[in-house]
This record gives sequence, C-alpha cells and structure tokens, in this order.
Amino acid sequence: MIETSWDGRLCTVTLDRADKANALNRAMLEAMADAVAGASQASVLVLTGRGKVFSAGADLAEMQTGLGTDPAWGRASEALAGFPGLTIAALNGTLAGGAMTLALACDLRIAVPGAAFFYPVMRLGHKPQAPDPARLVAAIGPARARMLLLAGARIGADEALAWGLIDRIADDVMGAALALAADALAASREHVMTLKAMTR
Repeated sequence: MIETSWDGRLCTVTLDRADKANALNRAMLEAMADAVAGASQASVLVLTGRGKVFSAGADLAEMQTGLGTDPAWGRASEALAGFPGLTIAALNGTLAGGAMTLALACDLRIAVPGAAFFYPVMRLGHKPQAPDPARLVAAIGPARARMLLLAGARIGADEALAWGLIDRIADDVMGAALALAADALAASREHVMTLKAMTR
C-alpha cells in the first residue's frame, strides 16, 4: 500500500491504495514512517498518490477501532517533518481529512488544477491530528485554518494557492516536483541538509 522507488538521490514514496481513494489505515501510516526512515540518504523525497485522488483521509472503518488517536499518525508525520532533505508533496488529486497531516509535514506542495482540499473534523466529530492546527496556522494564518477546521470549508486548487496551502499548481505534478528538485539533486546532500536546517 506504500510504494518506494529510487532514482539516484531522489526517493519517491507513493500511496498505493487507489481502489480505496488512498484512504490511510494503520498499516499504511506505519509503512509510510518506515519508508521515510529508509530514505534517510536521499537528498529529495517526493510524496504522491496513485490514481486520481491523493488521499481521502483516514480509513473510516479503522476510525471505528481507534485509528484517529493511533500513534502511527505522529510517527508518519514526524518522519516527514524531520526528513533532513527537501520534501515535496506532489498532490495528484483531492486531499481530505487526516491526509493533510502528511502534506503539511512536507516542505513544498504542488497540486493538480482539479484538486480539492477539506478537513471535515467538525462535521464528523473528530479532532485533527495534533500537529495539523499549528502547521495550518503557520501556512495560511489562523482565520483560514478556522475556515478549514471549524467552518468545514472545501476549497479548490486556485484558492489553496492564494491562501498558501499549496505552492504551485501543475497539470503534471511529478514533472513540476522534479523541476523543483533539480537544484537540490545537483548539489551535495550536505549542502541540501544545511540549507534545509537554516529554514526550519
């Protein structure tokens, strides 16, 4: 359900559960954390999804058995946030709910024009993953964070770009990610890590 591929010092991690809209279950979150840890020698890590949806968020069946408070969320999120190189979320489609915790942990986010963004915790009676409110506030400001979390706003790619939730819109998100990764892949890994540390 998580696929990892390498091209030199570029590691691509793909959510591979397209038949379930890449809904995240416990096994996927654990595999995500392991994949990121296993990519520690990469200069650039690109996170993307298989199919037309990046991720529908948490697997609703497993939410009934405690997935919402499972420590696997924190392990996956912190693995991405702590990755020493450049991380790029290449959002191949809609990003919903708990999947926000993965995208927000990345340095850069690129989305296809038709992507939608929403975090329906208010309507569903859930809480967001622990790091997400602060990361949302840092990215888009407190009022817009409340729009997503409290008002249940659903926004498109253009609005997400204007808010600062994503950094670029591209029809070919993997091509755009590779273009953004080019300088980091051409530099030494140590230089990438140094500049990344300076921007934390």
